[in-house]
Amino acid sequence: MSKHLLTILVEDYFQVGAFGDLIQEKSWTRFETRYEINTRRVLDLLDTLDTKATFFVLGWVAERSPELVREIVSRGHEVASRGFYHRPLRYLSPEEFRQDLIKTNKALENACGQRIKGYRAAEKLNYERDKWIFEILAEEGFEYDASFLPRKKTQERYAHKVRTSNGEIWEFPYPTKDLKVGLLPIAGGNYFRQIPYTFMRIFVNQWIQESNSPFIFYFHVWELDKNQPRISAATFLNKIRHYRKLDKMEWIINETLRKHEFCSIAEYLGINAESKILETRTDRPIEQIHLTSNFQIPITIVVPCYNEAEVLGFLAKTLAELETDLEKEGYQAHFIFVDDASTDKTYEKLLELFFNKPRVKILRHEKNLGVAAGIMTGLRAAETEIVCSIDCDCSYDPHNLIKMIPLLTEDVDLVTTSPYHPHGMVRNVPKWRLFLSKVASKLYQRLLNSEVTTYTSCFRVYRKKRVSNISLTHTDFLGIAEMMGKILIGGGKVIEWPATLEVRLFGFSKMKTMKTILGHLRLMFSLTYLRFFGKAMSIQTFPSMKTFKSERKNEGGNR
Repeated sequence: MSKHLLTILVEDYFQVGAFGDLIQEKSWTRFETRYEINTRRVLDLLDTLDTKATFFVLGWVAERSPELVREIVSRGHEVASRGFYHRPLRYLSPEEFRQDLIKTNKALENACGQRIKGYRAAEKLNYERDKWIFEILAEEGFEYDASFLPRKKTQERYAHKVRTSNGEIWEFPYPTKDLKVGLLPIAGGNYFRQIPYTFMRIFVNQWIQESNSPFIFYFHVWELDKNQPRISAATFLNKIRHYRKLDKMEWIINETLRKHEFCSIAEYLGINAESKILETRTDRPIEQIHLTSNFQIPITIVVPCYNEAEVLGFLAKTLAELETDLEKEGYQAHFIFVDDASTDKTYEKLLELFFNKPRVKILRHEKNLGVAAGIMTGLRAAETEIVCSIDCDCSYDPHNLIKMIPLLTEDVDLVTTSPYHPHGMVRNVPKWRLFLSKVASKLYQRLLNSEVTTYTSCFRVYRKKRVSNISLTHTDFLGIAEMMGKILIGGGKVIEWPATLEVRLFGFSKMKTMKTILGHLRLMFSLTYLRFFGKAMSIQTFPSMKTFKSERKNEGGNR
Protein backbone atom coordinates (compact mmCIF):
# COMPACT_ATOMS: atom_id res chain seq x y z
CA MET A 1 0.00 0.00 0.00
CA SER A 2 1.45 3.38 -1.02
CA LYS A 3 2.02 5.96 1.66
CA HIS A 4 0.32 9.32 1.86
CA LEU A 5 1.61 12.56 3.35
CA LEU A 6 0.75 13.90 6.80
CA THR A 7 1.53 17.59 7.34
CA ILE A 8 0.93 19.43 10.61
CA LEU A 9 1.00 23.18 11.13
CA VAL A 10 2.55 24.39 14.39
CA GLU A 11 1.01 27.75 15.19
CA ASP A 12 -1.24 29.14 17.90
CA TYR A 13 -4.91 30.11 17.90
CA PHE A 14 -4.14 33.85 17.85
CA GLN A 15 -1.79 33.65 14.84
CA VAL A 16 -4.30 32.39 12.28
CA GLY A 17 -5.58 34.16 9.18
CA ALA A 18 -9.14 34.36 10.56
CA PHE A 19 -7.96 36.84 13.19
CA GLY A 20 -5.32 38.61 11.11
CA ASP A 21 -7.26 41.89 10.98
CA LEU A 22 -7.75 41.91 14.76
CA ILE A 23 -4.44 40.73 16.21
CA GLN A 24 -1.13 42.29 15.25
CA GLU A 25 2.19 40.48 15.48
CA LYS A 26 3.45 42.92 18.11
CA SER A 27 0.70 41.64 20.45
CA TRP A 28 1.47 37.91 20.11
CA THR A 29 3.67 37.81 23.21
CA ARG A 30 0.74 39.00 25.35
CA PHE A 31 -1.50 36.01 24.65
CA GLU A 32 -1.69 32.81 26.61
CA THR A 33 0.31 30.42 24.43
CA ARG A 34 -1.01 26.90 23.91
CA TYR A 35 1.05 25.67 20.95
CA GLU A 36 3.49 23.73 23.14
CA ILE A 37 0.91 21.64 24.97
CA ASN A 38 -1.08 21.16 21.75
CA THR A 39 1.99 20.07 19.77
CA ARG A 40 2.96 17.55 22.43
CA ARG A 41 -0.60 16.27 22.42
CA VAL A 42 -0.28 15.70 18.66
CA LEU A 43 3.11 14.00 19.11
CA ASP A 44 1.60 11.62 21.68
CA LEU A 45 -1.25 10.83 19.30
CA LEU A 46 1.18 10.07 16.46
CA ASP A 47 3.25 7.83 18.76
CA THR A 48 0.10 5.89 19.56
CA LEU A 49 -0.67 5.48 15.85
CA ASP A 50 2.99 4.82 14.91
CA THR A 51 2.80 7.57 12.27
CA LYS A 52 5.42 10.08 11.20
CA ALA A 53 4.69 13.55 9.80
CA THR A 54 6.12 16.79 8.47
CA PHE A 55 5.67 19.64 10.97
CA PHE A 56 5.58 23.06 9.33
CA VAL A 57 6.75 25.38 12.12
CA LEU A 58 6.68 29.17 12.33
CA GLY A 59 10.09 30.74 12.88
CA TRP A 60 8.50 32.78 15.70
CA VAL A 61 7.66 29.53 17.48
CA ALA A 62 11.13 28.05 16.92
CA GLU A 63 12.83 31.17 18.26
CA ARG A 64 10.80 31.07 21.48
CA SER A 65 10.57 27.31 21.98
CA PRO A 66 13.65 25.65 20.42
CA GLU A 67 13.27 22.70 22.79
CA LEU A 68 9.86 21.94 21.23
CA VAL A 69 11.39 21.85 17.73
CA ARG A 70 14.14 19.54 18.99
CA GLU A 71 11.52 17.26 20.50
CA ILE A 72 9.63 17.02 17.20
CA VAL A 73 12.83 15.82 15.49
CA SER A 74 13.85 13.53 18.34
CA ARG A 75 10.51 11.75 18.07
CA GLY A 76 11.18 10.89 14.44
CA HIS A 77 9.38 13.64 12.52
CA GLU A 78 10.47 16.16 9.92
CA VAL A 79 10.56 19.92 10.57
CA ALA A 80 9.89 22.29 7.68
CA SER A 81 9.34 26.03 7.24
CA ARG A 82 6.05 27.90 7.62
CA GLY A 83 7.70 31.34 7.41
CA PHE A 84 8.69 33.43 10.40
CA TYR A 85 5.35 35.12 10.98
CA HIS A 86 1.97 34.13 9.60
CA ARG A 87 2.27 36.68 6.77
CA PRO A 88 0.40 36.23 3.47
CA LEU A 89 2.68 36.15 0.45
CA ARG A 90 0.77 39.01 -1.20
CA TYR A 91 2.22 41.38 1.41
CA LEU A 92 5.85 40.40 0.67
CA SER A 93 8.12 41.49 -2.15
CA PRO A 94 10.41 38.81 -3.64
CA GLU A 95 13.35 40.12 -1.58
CA GLU A 96 11.26 40.27 1.60
CA PHE A 97 10.15 36.70 0.89
CA ARG A 98 13.77 35.60 0.54
CA GLN A 99 14.79 37.30 3.78
CA ASP A 100 11.85 35.69 5.57
CA LEU A 101 13.00 32.25 4.37
CA ILE A 102 16.55 32.89 5.57
CA LYS A 103 15.43 34.19 8.97
CA THR A 104 13.04 31.27 9.48
CA ASN A 105 15.58 28.64 8.44
CA LYS A 106 18.12 30.09 10.85
CA ALA A 107 15.66 29.79 13.75
CA LEU A 108 14.57 26.27 12.78
CA GLU A 109 18.05 24.92 12.03
CA ASN A 110 19.52 26.36 15.21
CA ALA A 111 16.73 24.62 17.12
CA CYS A 112 16.74 21.18 15.49
CA GLY A 113 20.26 20.87 14.06
CA GLN A 114 19.08 19.78 10.60
CA ARG A 115 18.77 21.45 7.24
CA ILE A 116 15.27 22.63 6.32
CA LYS A 117 14.14 21.19 3.00
CA GLY A 118 10.44 22.06 2.75
CA TYR A 119 8.18 25.10 2.77
CA ARG A 120 4.48 25.88 3.12
CA ALA A 121 3.15 29.44 2.87
CA ALA A 122 0.87 31.08 5.42
CA GLU A 123 -2.04 31.01 2.95
CA LYS A 124 -2.88 28.80 0.00
CA LEU A 125 -1.13 30.06 -3.13
CA ASN A 126 -2.40 30.63 -6.66
CA TYR A 127 -0.55 29.17 -9.65
CA GLU A 128 -1.34 32.18 -11.85
CA ARG A 129 -0.09 34.72 -9.33
CA ASP A 130 2.55 33.10 -7.12
CA LYS A 131 4.71 30.74 -9.23
CA TRP A 132 7.64 33.16 -8.89
CA ILE A 133 8.43 31.69 -5.46
CA PHE A 134 9.81 28.48 -7.02
CA GLU A 135 12.94 30.24 -8.28
CA ILE A 136 13.69 31.71 -4.84
CA LEU A 137 12.93 28.46 -3.03
CA ALA A 138 15.30 26.57 -5.31
CA GLU A 139 18.01 29.23 -4.90
CA GLU A 140 17.75 28.92 -1.12
CA GLY A 141 18.18 25.15 -1.22
CA PHE A 142 14.60 23.94 -0.70
CA GLU A 143 13.68 20.63 -2.28
CA TYR A 144 9.89 20.90 -2.11
CA ASP A 145 6.95 23.22 -1.55
CA ALA A 146 3.42 22.38 -0.37
CA SER A 147 1.58 25.70 -0.73
CA PHE A 148 -0.50 25.72 -3.92
CA LEU A 149 -4.24 25.18 -4.20
CA PRO A 150 -5.41 24.36 -7.75
CA ARG A 151 -8.36 26.51 -8.84
CA LYS A 152 -8.88 25.03 -12.32
CA LYS A 153 -9.02 21.50 -13.70
CA THR A 154 -6.34 22.45 -16.22
CA GLN A 155 -3.85 23.27 -13.45
CA GLU A 156 -1.49 20.77 -11.86
CA ARG A 157 -3.54 18.95 -9.19
CA TYR A 158 -1.05 16.26 -8.24
CA ALA A 159 2.52 16.05 -6.95
CA HIS A 160 4.93 17.15 -9.65
CA LYS A 161 8.38 18.63 -10.29
CA VAL A 162 8.87 22.27 -11.26
CA ARG A 163 11.88 23.28 -13.34
CA THR A 164 13.80 26.38 -12.27
CA SER A 165 17.11 27.93 -13.28
CA ASN A 166 18.53 26.38 -10.10
CA GLY A 167 17.27 22.87 -10.71
CA GLU A 168 14.02 21.04 -10.05
CA ILE A 169 11.80 21.43 -6.99
CA TRP A 170 8.84 19.27 -5.99
CA GLU A 171 5.37 20.77 -5.57
CA PHE A 172 2.77 18.98 -3.45
CA PRO A 173 -0.50 20.88 -4.06
CA TYR A 174 -3.52 20.60 -1.79
CA PRO A 175 -5.82 17.75 -2.95
CA THR A 176 -9.11 18.76 -4.56
CA LYS A 177 -12.32 17.05 -5.69
CA ASP A 178 -13.70 17.86 -9.14
CA LEU A 179 -17.41 18.63 -8.63
CA LYS A 180 -17.80 19.52 -12.34
CA VAL A 181 -18.75 23.08 -11.34
CA GLY A 182 -15.40 23.68 -9.64
CA LEU A 183 -12.68 22.16 -7.47
CA LEU A 184 -13.40 21.51 -3.78
CA PRO A 185 -10.38 21.39 -1.41
CA ILE A 186 -10.37 18.10 0.52
CA ALA A 187 -6.97 18.26 2.23
CA GLY A 188 -8.18 18.42 5.81
CA GLY A 189 -8.15 21.15 8.44
CA ASN A 190 -11.02 23.59 8.16
CA TYR A 191 -12.54 21.71 5.22
CA PHE A 192 -12.91 18.56 7.31
CA ARG A 193 -14.65 20.57 10.05
CA GLN A 194 -17.03 22.61 7.87
CA ILE A 195 -18.13 19.98 5.33
CA PRO A 196 -19.92 16.86 6.66
CA TYR A 197 -17.22 14.25 7.21
CA THR A 198 -19.35 11.59 5.53
CA PHE A 199 -18.78 13.39 2.23
CA MET A 200 -15.13 14.14 2.92
CA ARG A 201 -14.47 10.47 3.70
CA ILE A 202 -15.94 9.52 0.31
CA PHE A 203 -13.92 12.19 -1.51
CA VAL A 204 -10.66 11.10 0.14
CA ASN A 205 -11.30 7.44 -0.71
CA GLN A 206 -12.05 8.37 -4.33
CA TRP A 207 -8.80 10.35 -4.55
CA ILE A 208 -6.78 7.42 -3.21
CA GLN A 209 -8.47 4.92 -5.53
CA GLU A 210 -8.25 7.05 -8.68
CA SER A 211 -4.85 8.75 -8.27
CA ASN A 212 -1.29 7.50 -8.18
CA SER A 213 -0.29 10.69 -6.38
CA PRO A 214 -0.08 10.71 -2.56
CA PHE A 215 -2.95 12.27 -0.65
CA ILE A 216 -1.75 15.27 1.39
CA PHE A 217 -3.57 15.55 4.71
CA TYR A 218 -3.08 18.51 7.06
CA PHE A 219 -4.33 20.04 10.28
CA HIS A 220 -3.26 22.69 12.81
CA VAL A 221 -2.22 21.77 16.32
CA TRP A 222 -4.80 24.23 17.72
CA GLU A 223 -7.57 22.23 16.04
CA LEU A 224 -7.25 19.62 18.80
CA ASP A 225 -7.80 22.30 21.46
CA LYS A 226 -11.53 22.76 21.99
CA ASN A 227 -10.90 24.74 25.21
CA GLN A 228 -8.78 27.47 23.63
CA PRO A 229 -9.64 31.12 24.51
CA ARG A 230 -12.41 32.68 22.40
CA ILE A 231 -11.69 35.86 20.46
CA SER A 232 -15.03 37.60 20.94
CA ALA A 233 -14.21 40.44 18.52
CA ALA A 234 -14.10 38.07 15.53
CA THR A 235 -16.90 38.27 12.97
CA PHE A 236 -19.65 35.66 12.97
CA LEU A 237 -18.23 33.97 9.86
CA ASN A 238 -14.68 33.90 11.24
CA LYS A 239 -15.92 32.38 14.49
CA ILE A 240 -17.54 29.59 12.47
CA ARG A 241 -14.40 29.21 10.40
CA HIS A 242 -12.18 28.87 13.45
CA TYR A 243 -14.23 27.24 16.22
CA ARG A 244 -16.83 25.04 14.52
CA LYS A 245 -16.50 21.32 15.29
CA LEU A 246 -13.20 21.56 17.13
CA ASP A 247 -14.55 18.87 19.43
CA LYS A 248 -14.78 16.41 16.53
CA MET A 249 -11.37 17.00 15.00
CA GLU A 250 -9.47 14.43 17.06
CA TRP A 251 -11.66 11.48 16.10
CA ILE A 252 -11.58 12.61 12.44
CA ILE A 253 -7.76 12.55 12.59
CA ASN A 254 -7.80 9.21 14.37
CA GLU A 255 -10.02 7.60 11.75
CA THR A 256 -8.08 9.03 8.80
CA LEU A 257 -4.68 7.98 10.14
CA ARG A 258 -5.87 4.49 11.10
CA LYS A 259 -7.46 3.85 7.72
CA HIS A 260 -4.56 5.03 5.54
CA GLU A 261 -0.78 4.87 5.88
CA PHE A 262 0.99 8.21 6.18
CA CYS A 263 4.57 9.44 6.38
CA SER A 264 6.52 12.70 6.23
CA ILE A 265 7.30 14.39 2.93
CA ALA A 266 11.03 13.88 3.52
CA GLU A 267 10.50 10.13 3.94
CA TYR A 268 8.35 10.00 0.80
CA LEU A 269 11.07 11.74 -1.25
CA GLY A 270 13.87 9.77 0.36
CA ILE A 271 15.51 12.89 1.75
CA ASN A 272 18.01 12.13 4.48
CA ALA A 273 17.93 14.20 7.67
CA GLU A 274 21.15 15.94 6.74
CA SER A 275 22.88 17.47 9.72
CA LYS A 276 23.26 21.22 9.64
CA ILE A 277 24.79 21.72 13.07
CA LEU A 278 26.87 19.01 14.71
CA GLU A 279 25.71 19.91 18.18
CA THR A 280 22.44 21.61 18.88
CA ARG A 281 23.06 24.68 20.91
CA THR A 282 21.99 24.22 24.50
CA ASP A 283 23.78 27.21 25.98
CA ARG A 284 21.68 29.23 28.32
CA PRO A 285 20.74 32.59 26.81
CA ILE A 286 22.70 35.53 28.12
CA GLU A 287 20.57 37.43 30.54
CA GLN A 288 20.14 41.04 29.51
CA ILE A 289 21.11 43.60 32.11
CA HIS A 290 19.22 46.87 32.08
CA LEU A 291 21.06 49.74 33.67
CA THR A 292 18.70 52.12 35.43
CA SER A 293 19.31 55.21 37.46
CA ASN A 294 19.33 54.96 41.23
CA PHE A 295 16.20 57.08 41.44
CA GLN A 296 12.97 56.01 39.77
CA ILE A 297 9.77 58.05 39.69
CA PRO A 298 6.97 56.07 41.35
CA ILE A 299 3.67 55.89 39.48
CA THR A 300 0.45 53.99 40.08
CA ILE A 301 -1.58 52.23 37.42
CA VAL A 302 -5.25 51.69 38.31
CA VAL A 303 -7.13 48.90 36.52
CA PRO A 304 -10.91 48.80 37.12
CA CYS A 305 -12.31 45.29 36.53
CA TYR A 306 -15.84 43.99 36.19
CA ASN A 307 -16.44 40.45 34.91
CA GLU A 308 -13.07 40.37 33.15
CA ALA A 309 -11.82 36.88 34.12
CA GLU A 310 -11.47 35.95 30.45
CA VAL A 311 -9.05 38.78 29.63
CA LEU A 312 -6.86 38.81 32.76
CA GLY A 313 -4.27 36.36 31.42
CA PHE A 314 -3.70 38.61 28.40
CA LEU A 315 -3.61 41.66 30.67
CA ALA A 316 -1.04 40.08 33.00
CA LYS A 317 1.44 39.47 30.16
CA THR A 318 0.86 42.97 28.79
CA LEU A 319 1.48 44.60 32.17
CA ALA A 320 4.63 42.53 32.70
CA GLU A 321 6.03 43.92 29.42
CA LEU A 322 4.89 47.42 30.36
CA GLU A 323 6.50 47.27 33.80
CA THR A 324 9.85 46.34 32.26
CA ASP A 325 9.62 49.10 29.65
CA LEU A 326 8.62 51.70 32.25
CA GLU A 327 11.60 50.70 34.38
CA LYS A 328 13.91 51.36 31.45
CA GLU A 329 12.43 54.87 31.22
CA GLY A 330 13.00 55.56 34.91
CA TYR A 331 9.55 54.78 36.36
CA GLN A 332 8.66 52.34 39.12
CA ALA A 333 5.14 51.01 38.53
CA HIS A 334 2.68 50.23 41.32
CA PHE A 335 -0.59 48.54 40.42
CA ILE A 336 -4.06 48.79 41.94
CA PHE A 337 -6.72 46.40 40.65
CA VAL A 338 -10.27 47.33 41.65
CA ASP A 339 -12.80 44.52 41.29
CA ASP A 340 -16.22 46.12 40.95
CA ALA A 341 -18.16 43.25 42.58
CA SER A 342 -17.72 40.93 39.60
CA THR A 343 -20.11 37.99 39.32
CA ASP A 344 -17.62 35.75 37.48
CA LYS A 345 -14.18 34.58 38.66
CA THR A 346 -12.48 37.96 38.19
CA TYR A 347 -11.52 38.43 41.84
CA GLU A 348 -10.18 34.88 42.16
CA LYS A 349 -8.20 35.30 38.93
CA LEU A 350 -6.74 38.60 40.17
CA LEU A 351 -5.54 36.87 43.33
CA GLU A 352 -4.07 34.01 41.31
CA LEU A 353 -2.16 36.26 38.91
CA PHE A 354 -1.13 39.24 41.04
CA PHE A 355 -1.49 38.54 44.78
CA ASN A 356 2.16 37.61 45.39
CA LYS A 357 3.64 40.32 43.19
CA PRO A 358 5.37 43.34 44.77
CA ARG A 359 3.79 46.79 44.62
CA VAL A 360 0.32 45.41 43.90
CA LYS A 361 -2.97 46.12 45.67
CA ILE A 362 -6.20 44.26 44.94
CA LEU A 363 -9.32 46.10 46.14
CA ARG A 364 -12.93 45.02 45.90
CA HIS A 365 -16.24 46.89 45.96
CA GLU A 366 -18.99 45.26 48.01
CA LYS A 367 -21.49 46.10 45.26
CA ASN A 368 -21.22 47.05 41.60
CA LEU A 369 -20.70 50.82 41.31
CA GLY A 370 -19.34 51.32 37.81
CA VAL A 371 -16.07 52.02 36.03
CA ALA A 372 -15.74 55.66 37.17
CA ALA A 373 -16.14 54.56 40.80
CA GLY A 374 -13.46 51.93 40.26
CA ILE A 375 -11.02 54.55 38.95
CA MET A 376 -11.79 56.95 41.81
CA THR A 377 -11.29 54.15 44.36
CA GLY A 378 -7.89 53.43 42.85
CA LEU A 379 -6.97 57.12 42.64
CA ARG A 380 -7.69 57.68 46.31
CA ALA A 381 -5.87 54.49 47.36
CA ALA A 382 -2.75 55.40 45.37
CA GLU A 383 0.34 56.48 47.31
CA THR A 384 1.93 58.28 44.35
CA GLU A 385 1.20 61.68 42.86
CA ILE A 386 1.17 60.35 39.28
CA VAL A 387 -1.75 57.98 38.78
CA CYS A 388 -2.76 56.28 35.52
CA SER A 389 -5.95 54.45 34.66
CA ILE A 390 -6.20 51.91 31.85
CA ASP A 391 -8.88 49.69 30.34
CA CYS A 392 -8.76 46.10 31.55
CA ASP A 393 -9.43 44.88 27.99
CA CYS A 394 -6.36 46.71 26.57
CA SER A 395 -8.45 48.40 23.88
CA TYR A 396 -5.77 51.10 24.14
CA ASP A 397 -2.24 49.69 24.21
CA PRO A 398 -0.97 50.23 27.79
CA HIS A 399 2.46 51.07 26.35
CA ASN A 400 1.01 54.50 25.45
CA LEU A 401 1.71 55.40 29.08
CA ILE A 402 5.43 55.59 28.33
CA LYS A 403 4.79 58.62 26.12
CA MET A 404 1.90 60.08 28.13
CA ILE A 405 3.46 60.25 31.60
CA PRO A 406 6.15 62.84 30.66
CA LEU A 407 3.36 65.12 29.40
CA LEU A 408 1.98 65.42 32.94
CA THR A 409 4.03 68.47 33.86
CA GLU A 410 3.35 70.42 37.06
CA ASP A 411 0.75 72.66 35.40
CA VAL A 412 -1.19 69.78 33.79
CA ASP A 413 -4.11 68.07 35.54
CA LEU A 414 -4.82 65.24 33.13
CA VAL A 415 -3.43 63.55 30.03
CA THR A 416 -5.92 61.52 28.02
CA THR A 417 -5.75 59.28 24.98
CA SER A 418 -7.75 60.29 21.93
CA PRO A 419 -8.45 58.20 18.84
CA TYR A 420 -10.13 61.26 17.28
CA HIS A 421 -7.01 63.39 17.52
CA PRO A 422 -5.71 64.01 13.96
CA HIS A 423 -2.90 61.54 14.63
CA GLY A 424 -5.12 58.99 16.38
CA MET A 425 -6.64 55.87 14.83
CA VAL A 426 -9.51 53.43 15.24
CA ARG A 427 -9.21 49.73 14.32
CA ASN A 428 -12.10 47.26 13.95
CA VAL A 429 -14.49 49.15 16.26
CA PRO A 430 -18.13 48.71 15.10
CA LYS A 431 -19.25 51.66 12.98
CA TRP A 432 -22.41 52.28 15.00
CA ARG A 433 -20.41 52.56 18.21
CA LEU A 434 -17.90 54.84 16.53
CA PHE A 435 -20.68 57.07 15.22
CA LEU A 436 -22.30 57.46 18.65
CA SER A 437 -18.94 58.18 20.29
CA LYS A 438 -17.99 60.84 17.75
CA VAL A 439 -21.38 62.55 18.00
CA ALA A 440 -21.11 62.64 21.80
CA SER A 441 -17.60 64.09 21.62
CA LYS A 442 -18.71 66.84 19.21
CA LEU A 443 -21.60 67.79 21.48
CA TYR A 444 -19.33 67.94 24.55
CA GLN A 445 -16.88 70.10 22.58
CA ARG A 446 -19.56 72.63 21.70
CA LEU A 447 -21.27 72.69 25.08
CA LEU A 448 -17.99 73.05 27.00
CA ASN A 449 -16.34 75.36 24.44
CA SER A 450 -13.44 72.91 24.36
CA GLU A 451 -10.84 71.67 21.91
CA VAL A 452 -10.67 68.23 23.56
CA THR A 453 -11.78 65.61 21.04
CA THR A 454 -12.46 62.63 23.36
CA TYR A 455 -14.39 62.67 26.66
CA THR A 456 -15.14 58.99 27.31
CA SER A 457 -11.68 57.41 27.33
CA CYS A 458 -10.74 55.64 30.58
CA PHE A 459 -7.09 55.61 29.54
CA ARG A 460 -5.63 58.62 31.35
CA VAL A 461 -2.77 59.97 33.46
CA TYR A 462 -3.79 62.11 36.45
CA ARG A 463 -2.16 64.41 38.97
CA LYS A 464 -3.72 62.95 42.10
CA LYS A 465 -3.92 66.10 44.24
CA ARG A 466 -6.02 67.86 41.58
CA VAL A 467 -8.36 65.03 40.68
CA SER A 468 -8.93 62.68 43.62
CA ASN A 469 -11.32 65.04 45.44
CA ILE A 470 -13.65 65.58 42.48
CA SER A 471 -17.20 64.66 43.44
CA LEU A 472 -18.95 62.59 40.78
CA THR A 473 -22.71 62.32 40.41
CA HIS A 474 -22.26 59.37 38.06
CA THR A 475 -20.10 56.38 38.98
CA ASP A 476 -20.54 54.39 35.73
CA PHE A 477 -19.36 55.15 32.16
CA LEU A 478 -20.92 58.60 32.41
CA GLY A 479 -18.60 59.44 35.29
CA ILE A 480 -15.63 59.33 32.92
CA ALA A 481 -17.09 62.18 30.85
CA GLU A 482 -18.30 63.98 33.99
CA MET A 483 -14.77 63.95 35.42
CA MET A 484 -13.37 65.48 32.25
CA GLY A 485 -16.12 68.09 32.12
CA LYS A 486 -15.59 69.21 35.72
CA ILE A 487 -11.82 69.46 35.25
CA LEU A 488 -12.33 71.68 32.21
CA ILE A 489 -15.01 73.82 33.82
CA GLY A 490 -12.77 74.29 36.84
CA GLY A 491 -10.03 75.74 34.65
CA GLY A 492 -7.92 72.60 34.53
CA LYS A 493 -5.38 71.89 31.84
CA VAL A 494 -5.81 68.79 29.68
CA ILE A 495 -3.39 67.33 27.16
CA GLU A 496 -4.51 64.84 24.53
CA TRP A 497 -2.27 62.05 23.31
CA PRO A 498 -3.11 60.49 19.92
CA ALA A 499 -3.68 56.76 20.29
CA THR A 500 -5.21 53.80 18.50
CA LEU A 501 -8.51 52.48 19.82
CA GLU A 502 -9.02 48.79 19.03
CA VAL A 503 -11.99 46.51 19.51
CA ARG A 504 -11.76 44.36 22.63
CA LEU A 505 -10.57 40.82 21.83
CA PHE A 506 -12.00 38.94 24.83
CA GLY A 507 -15.37 39.20 26.53
CA PHE A 508 -17.98 41.85 25.88
CA SER A 509 -18.55 45.50 26.69
CA LYS A 510 -20.62 46.11 29.83
CA MET A 511 -22.07 49.38 28.54
CA LYS A 512 -25.88 49.55 28.03
CA THR A 513 -26.17 51.57 24.82
CA MET A 514 -29.57 53.29 25.11
CA LYS A 515 -29.17 53.93 28.83
CA THR A 516 -25.76 55.49 28.20
CA ILE A 517 -27.02 57.70 25.35
CA LEU A 518 -29.82 59.13 27.51
CA GLY A 519 -27.41 59.51 30.39
CA HIS A 520 -24.97 61.51 28.25
CA LEU A 521 -27.74 63.88 27.18
CA ARG A 522 -28.66 64.55 30.81
CA LEU A 523 -24.99 64.96 31.74
CA MET A 524 -24.46 67.46 28.93
CA PHE A 525 -27.32 69.54 30.27
CA SER A 526 -25.88 69.40 33.81
CA LEU A 527 -22.36 70.36 32.70
CA THR A 528 -23.65 73.18 30.52
CA TYR A 529 -25.51 74.59 33.51
CA LEU A 530 -22.46 74.13 35.75
CA ARG A 531 -20.23 75.86 33.23
CA PHE A 532 -21.82 79.23 33.95
CA PHE A 533 -20.51 79.04 37.52
CA GLY A 534 -16.92 78.34 36.56
CA LYS A 535 -14.27 80.31 34.72
CA ALA A 536 -13.06 79.56 31.20
CA MET A 537 -10.81 76.55 31.03
CA SER A 538 -7.25 76.41 29.81
CA ILE A 539 -6.59 73.66 27.30
CA GLN A 540 -3.33 72.44 25.89
CA THR A 541 -3.57 69.90 23.10
CA PHE A 542 -0.75 67.67 21.89
CA PRO A 543 1.58 70.07 20.03
CA SER A 544 1.51 68.16 16.72
CA MET A 545 -2.23 68.78 16.49
CA LYS A 546 -1.82 72.40 15.40
CA THR A 547 1.01 71.48 13.07
CA PHE A 548 -1.14 68.77 11.55
CA LYS A 549 -4.02 71.17 10.92
CA SER A 550 -1.67 73.66 9.33
CA GLU A 551 -0.27 70.97 7.02
CA ARG A 552 -3.75 69.89 5.98
CA LYS A 553 -4.65 73.48 5.09
CA ASN A 554 -1.47 73.88 3.06
CA GLU A 555 -2.19 70.64 1.22
CA GLY A 556 -5.68 71.87 0.41
CA GLY A 557 -4.34 75.18 -0.88
CA ASN A 558 -1.94 73.44 -3.25
CA ARG A 559 -4.62 71.43 -4.97
